[in-house]
Amino acid sequence: MSVSTLAAAPSVCAPLPVLGRDVTVPLVTGGEVTYAALDYAASAPALQRVWDDVAAYAPYYGSVHRGAGYLSQLSTDLFENARRTVAEFLDCREGDQVVFTRSTTDSLNLLAAALPADCRVYVFETEHHASLLPWRGARVTYLDAPRSPREAVETLERALADRTVPNEAGHGPALVCVTGASNVTGELWPVQELTEAAHAHGARIVLDAAQLAPHHQVSVADLDVDWVAFSGHKLYAPFGSGVLAGRADWLRAAEPYLAGGGASRKVGRREDGGVDVEWHDSAARHEAGSPNVIGAYALASACKALTEAGFDTLVAREQHLVRAVRDGLADVPEVRFLSLFGDEAPRVGVLSFVVEGWNSSHFAAALSAEYGIGVRDGLFCAHPLLRTLLGSDPQAQGECGAPEAAPGEKSLNAIRVSFGAGTPDEHVKRFVRAVKELVADGAKWNYRTEDGRCVPDTSA
Repeated sequence: MSVSTLAAAPSVCAPLPVLGRDVTVPLVTGGEVTYAALDYAASAPALQRVWDDVAAYAPYYGSVHRGAGYLSQLSTDLFENARRTVAEFLDCREGDQVVFTRSTTDSLNLLAAALPADCRVYVFETEHHASLLPWRGARVTYLDAPRSPREAVETLERALADRTVPNEAGHGPALVCVTGASNVTGELWPVQELTEAAHAHGARIVLDAAQLAPHHQVSVADLDVDWVAFSGHKLYAPFGSGVLAGRADWLRAAEPYLAGGGASRKVGRREDGGVDVEWHDSAARHEAGSPNVIGAYALASACKALTEAGFDTLVAREQHLVRAVRDGLADVPEVRFLSLFGDEAPRVGVLSFVVEGWNSSHFAAALSAEYGIGVRDGLFCAHPLLRTLLGSDPQAQGECGAPEAAPGEKSLNAIRVSFGAGTPDEHVKRFVRAVKELVADGAKWNYRTEDGRCVPDTSA
C-alpha cells in the first residue's frame, strides 16, 4: 500500500471526534499546521463525547458518599453507576470488585500491597515499568524476553513448574503479571494461553491492559484473568483515573491501600487510648479519601463511547492505519521496526523504529518542529525490553545534532508512533511523507540539546 492509497478503504469508519483535532502549531520553518497527535500510547486525546459528558455534569458536582443534599446524592449515584459501567465494559464476573485508582501504575501497586505473605510473582522483563517494578517487596522471578507467543507460554510453564514447595501444605501463592499489548512494539500477547498455564500451576494472573483496553474488547470472564488494570488517560478520558478490577478475596484480606475516611466502616477509641478500626470489605476499602468522581465518570463515559462505536469497527480502522505506516515505509531501508514476535505478529496501533544514522531524539524533534507531528522518542519506560530489541544497553544520548550511530552500528534508543480511534488518515500520510523526506534530505533546521531534550536552535 502506498501513501496515496490511504484515501481508499471506504469500509473503514471515520475517526471518532477528539479534543485538539483542530489545534494548529507553529513550524520552525515558518507558518502553521494542524497538529498530528501520534503519541496515543502515552496519553490519548479525550473523546469529544467524554468532554461533553463531563461538562454537562460539572455544575451538579457534589461530595460523594458524604452528604444528604441532592447534589451529593446525585454525585454518589453517578460515581457508583460509573463503577457498574466499567464492570460491564470489562465483562466482569459476579463477585468481582472494581476499584478506582489513579492509573495502571497505581492499580498494580495496590495489588502488590495486597499480595498474601510469601507470594511469588512472575513477570516478563519485557513489561512496562508500571508492571515490572511494583513487586519489589515480594519474591520476584523475572522471565527472559520470549521471541514468540509460544515461547512466552513455554517460558512461564517452565518457571511455574520449578516452583519450590515452602511447606507441607503445598505450593505457596503465586501471581503472574503480563501485558495485553506491548507499549513498545504494539504486539498482542497470548493472554488466554498464559492464563491457562498460570491456573494449571495454581497461580493467579493480572493483566496490564493499559495498551490493550483502548484498542480491543477485554473480557475478564472470557480471558479468565484474575485481575485487570488500565488507565483512563489512554482510554480517551481526561483526568487521573484508573481501574483495578477482579477477584475480591486478596483485596478484602489486605490492609487498606490508604488509611482514611471512606475506607473505614467503624472507628472507636480503646480504653488504652488506641483506636479500633473496622474496614470495609467492598472496593471502598482501597478508596480512602474523597474520590475522583469526575475522573471515574469520564472513564465510564469513554467505556460507553468505545462500546457504542464497536470494537470490530475500531480495530478495522486501526489496522488500516498500521498497514499504511508499514507499507508506506517498506521501501525505506534506513527504517527498522522493532518486534519481538516478528513483523507479521498481530498488534495494536503502536510501532517503534530506529532510523539508521539518526539520533532518535533528533529525528523526533525534526518531526515536531518541521512537520507538526508529535511522536515519542526514548526508552518508553521499558528499559529491559529496549535492550533486547536494540541489542545494546539503553542509555542517555549525546548531543541531539550528532548522528546516533554510524551506519551499521547499534542504536541507543528508539522512536514510537502510535494512534487510535481519533487518528485521521491525513496525520498518518503526513507522518509517512515526513519520515521519507527526513531520511532522503535530512533536517532543514539545526538542533541542540536543552534540558535533556532536542530542540530547534533559534540562536542564529
